[in-house]
Amino acid sequence: MNLSVGLLPDLVLWSAHPIYGALLGYAVLRAPWARLERSENLHVFLGSAVALLLVWSLKAGINPGLDFHLLGGTLFTLMFGWELALVGVSLVMLGFTAFSGADWMSFSLNILLMGALPVLVTQGMLWLALRYLPHHFFIYVIVNAYLCGGLAMGLTVVVGSTLLVLSGTYSFAKIANAYLPFAPFMIFAEGFFSGMLAAGMALMRPEWITTFDDRRYLVGK
Repeated sequence: MNLSVGLLPDLVLWSAHPIYGALLGYAVLRAPWARLERSENLHVFLGSAVALLLVWSLKAGINPGLDFHLLGGTLFTLMFGWELALVGVSLVMLGFTAFSGADWMSFSLNILLMGALPVLVTQGMLWLALRYLPHHFFIYVIVNAYLCGGLAMGLTVVVGSTLLVLSGTYSFAKIANAYLPFAPFMIFAEGFFSGMLAAGMALMRPEWITTFDDRRYLVGK
């Protein structure tokens, strides 16, 4: 859901800038940059950003602002932690905005909606799962990757649709009839995308997914 200038009031677009700036600044200060000192980790981080940029370029839509594409925020968070994930999706949005000709004015709102929201939802779910659920490989994949990816997509659709309805850009009937019926397919696709890749990396390349600890999820299970 790419929200451009003209779809929302200027006040909403301007309000997103300080919120995003504060969140990004906090993430940059807290980010474990030492992880990227190893060339392999840096290559994985940058390569993941490029791959996600290509994924974002594959989108489908029917009206301005009413489009779908995979988000990747859940997988990015599981791979690098929420701070580096927010930096990574910000780089992706920077490239997406530059190459697609999207409006820079809506940059902050779009990254909050399509980047920060999935990243923070994933981080919150990860914390809750670690605290309250059994530490098991399938719990990690199904809850933290599959279900969380779907939840992140669903919340992005709901928040974006709500903004468009409240701003008067589209009526609820328009969104309910022409946009929301396709949301379950994207929710499933996002969950499957996140779960499949997280499971593959946990088994084949555990060093690429920093939130997965085989001593916690595999040993003795």
